[in-house]
Parts: sequence; structure tokens; C-alpha cells
Amino acid sequence: MEALLDALPWIVGGLMLILLLAALRRPLQWLCALAARTGVGLAVLWVLNGLGGLVGLHLGVNLVNALVLGVLGAPGLGLLLLLDWALAV
Repeated sequence: MEALLDALPWIVGGLMLILLLAALRRPLQWLCALAARTGVGLAVLWVLNGLGGLVGLHLGVNLVNALVLGVLGAPGLGLLLLLDWALAV
């Protein structure tokens, strides 16, 4: 009986964690997808920074630019290039 009483807080805590994760399932999926897309955007920026020097393109490799690429995709790349061009003048 004493072993059950010692394990009871762990059991209740585990059940509460399971309920919390079930309640936050959709936001966590969305957040993981955003993190994955941002990582891909960061990789694209890194490649573009390396190869873009050959044609005169340069975008900063940072989290904001990666988030723009992750959320907007190819149009986001166009937006970043347009902003770079407009602010350089």
C-alpha cells in the first residue's frame, strides 16, 4: 500500500502531462512544422548566400529572413530580394 502512495504523485503527474499534450496537440504540430520550414529557409539562405555572390545577390542569414522564407516560401524570397534591392538604393 505504501508503494502505491509513493507512486501516486508520479501517476497523477504523468496523466496530467498526457492530457496537456493532447490538448496542445494541434498548436505543437503547427509549431514543429513552422520550425521545420524555418530550418529549410535557413538552409536556402545559406546556399543563396554562398552562390549568390557569383551573381551579386546577398541576403543576411538570420532568423527573421528564415522565418519569412519558412512562412511565405518562394514569394518570401522574392520579397526579401525586393527589399534588399529597394533599401540598397
